[in-house]
Amino acid sequence: MSLTYIHSAEMRRKVYIETYGCQMNISDTERICTILAEAGYEICDNPSDADAVLINTCAVREHAEQRVRGRLDTFGAVKRHRPGVVIGVLGCMAEFHERAFLERHGMVDIVCGPDEYRSLPCMMESAFEGRRCACTGLSIGETYDDIQPMHSGGVRAWVTVMRGCDNFCAYCVVPFTRGRERSRPLKSVVGEVERLATMGIREVTLLGQNVNSYRDGTHDFADLLRAVASIDRRLRVRFMTSHPKDFSDRVIAAIASVPNICNAVHLPLQSGSDRILLAMNRGYTSAEYRDRVSAAREAVPDLALTTDIMVGFPTETEDDHRRTVELMEEIVFDAAFTFRYSPRPKTRAWGMTDDVPDDVKTRRLEEVINLQRSHSARCNRAHIGRELEVLVEGPSKRSPADWVGRTETDKMVVFPHGDVARGDYVKVKILAATSATLRGVVVRNVTHPASVQESAVV
Repeated sequence: MSLTYIHSAEMRRKVYIETYGCQMNISDTERICTILAEAGYEICDNPSDADAVLINTCAVREHAEQRVRGRLDTFGAVKRHRPGVVIGVLGCMAEFHERAFLERHGMVDIVCGPDEYRSLPCMMESAFEGRRCACTGLSIGETYDDIQPMHSGGVRAWVTVMRGCDNFCAYCVVPFTRGRERSRPLKSVVGEVERLATMGIREVTLLGQNVNSYRDGTHDFADLLRAVASIDRRLRVRFMTSHPKDFSDRVIAAIASVPNICNAVHLPLQSGSDRILLAMNRGYTSAEYRDRVSAAREAVPDLALTTDIMVGFPTETEDDHRRTVELMEEIVFDAAFTFRYSPRPKTRAWGMTDDVPDDVKTRRLEEVINLQRSHSARCNRAHIGRELEVLVEGPSKRSPADWVGRTETDKMVVFPHGDVARGDYVKVKILAATSATLRGVVVRNVTHPASVQESAVV
């Protein structure tokens, strides 16, 4: 969950926004804040102070939807005590369940899909006048390209470079909740990152549901990576999420040849079984996935590789599961997001029988989690004794005596505070490691070269 804060004495009604789901939703919330701020609203950090409560939602998995419904129950209690409070559901769940929110959730006043955020000011005014409303149309062109997001602080920022997805994986609702793929112009993305760099941002992550299928009509994703990285060589550049079938040699070459494009790639596998990959409509085989991993690791020896693994897809057998485990053993990922399959309406898999019993899904998931935990620990222990460059993010939430930061390969590092500041680059000698975290001591600050002023347009 993420909150975004804006404060201005000139603003009138207060709005509280709560964000669930992926980084794309976080980025969307920052644009929503800009839209509302320009319409005269103030965003606050406490629902009890708010005239309106908005929830930016995720519909990718059933668990995410359950969390949002629980929060709606909570905010419904607030509305019963303060009937004038406006409650809105935004994002993917709004797109997916518009009628249900209007018919079954009497406390919901606004239902707004991901391509209708420009309509929010009008919808808000209608809701305050007592009229419930919904806007959930999908667009073939909306990218919010002209809206500068209100960055919520820190040294890292998310930059959405494309929206939607054309892949139609059998289990995935994204094409139905966010529409078809469309990309922002390269110059527009470069302009947003230039602005962030002047604000002191030291790391940007380029976002898209399938980011390496980016095309603006002239440039591909490798062009975009190089252009953004050329803005300021002190600025780290990351991206997510990649699709294996679109993870091209040009993208790999950009990572290998440009120092400030981070040596970290998130490349979802989902399954090690070719039969299941075909049923999922993933568009690649396990051999093709291996080829992409081999090409990336040959070009970038220090590459950190993370992935997604799903267990219990319809018809998955013990042999299919074993193939996933064997491929994990072969590749050894630095980290993995692991999930049980859950049926989602409208998807191709919705029409399949969810025939893997829950207890079998649970057992397979536990096996995958335990294996990945051991792999993550092994990968992290390999850094003990090394000096790694770390971008300082700020104080640790667990101990005021410690600060935290990230390596180029996206490893979280904890170290004693010392004489460092947020946004510094420091060398940290790693003394210990767990499956989730590295721990060390700062040995020196790092002086980076001056900003590169070369043209950012390819």
